[in-house]
Amino acid sequence: MLRVTEITDKHTWEQFVLSQQNKNFLHSWNWGEFNRDMGNKIFRFGVSDENGDLAAVFLVVKIVARRGSFLFVPQGPVTHDFNSEILEAVAGHLKQLAGTEKCGFIRVSPIVTNHPDNALLFQEAGFRKAPIHMHAELMWMLDIAQTEEKILKDMRKTTRYSIKKAEREGVKIIKSWRPDDVAVFRGLYQGTARRHHFTAFSDEYLQKEFEAFRADDQLLIFLAEYRETIIAGAMIVFYGGSAFYHHGATSSAHPEIPASYLLQWEAIQEAKARGCALYNFWGIVDKEKTNHPWAGLTLFKKGFGGFAQEYLPAQDLPLTSRYWLSFLVEKIRRARRRL
Repeated sequence: MLRVTEITDKHTWEQFVLSQQNKNFLHSWNWGEFNRDMGNKIFRFGVSDENGDLAAVFLVVKIVARRGSFLFVPQGPVTHDFNSEILEAVAGHLKQLAGTEKCGFIRVSPIVTNHPDNALLFQEAGFRKAPIHMHAELMWMLDIAQTEEKILKDMRKTTRYSIKKAEREGVKIIKSWRPDDVAVFRGLYQGTARRHHFTAFSDEYLQKEFEAFRADDQLLIFLAEYRETIIAGAMIVFYGGSAFYHHGATSSAHPEIPASYLLQWEAIQEAKARGCALYNFWGIVDKEKTNHPWAGLTLFKKGFGGFAQEYLPAQDLPLTSRYWLSFLVEKIRRARRRL
């Protein structure tokens, strides 16, 4: 018999999450703190076996929206053995919590591979595929346990050339944990969103994410400077032996200078220096989706070499009729964004 209890101790939470193979920063203690700082109600639960040992943990974020509130589990639950018993325990507890919190549905973004067996587990538990993703579900990974020489050799030829060109042109990469540089990055990021017509995260979102991870030295801002002008930037999260390229931005100034390539190479070298084995470029799209907003970014990321990791799409558990309004709104939103 599995038992679900609340976890309030950071050490207990982090010790378990960091010991698991399938994990990322979206289930870190600090991601929970970030969501709390953003004004969301959060819950942290552990699933224990008959011996009292932790078998799984799951972070829950209550999302309040005009179309109806719901409970969200971001890329979880984290466990060494995802199975129907654990999913049943998690779903049962979430149903009770949803009733208390007056939520219309539950959404889980599982950190399990997109395989029919995993999809069947959710289907048998009453879940259905969500109309829209919450976080990237198809990611591009790079094994950085290799030597730098091997990584460079396996890159696309044009990527290697762009790195060397940026170096020759005198691009300087700044690594910063200074709060003032968050504002610099935000300016680049908002400009990028306007040029490429995507919905940007708010200034508050970027600021609070920086603050949540900075205290534990889990985040750095990378800025590319050319002729005393910042022309590219990135926010990189370091967690659990991986580095995550979570946010990126470029300036419209000096488009002939491939600063973003050198910036990524510097971030990869920093990740190696920190002992990371993987560099996660975050979301990409299938090569067939040439009109997708991420198509160009996908080509850029793949140029560094690596492999794809596809997770099961977000899963919804409808609890009330209000869910279908949210379903319709998100279907329309996805179509408008060409996602």
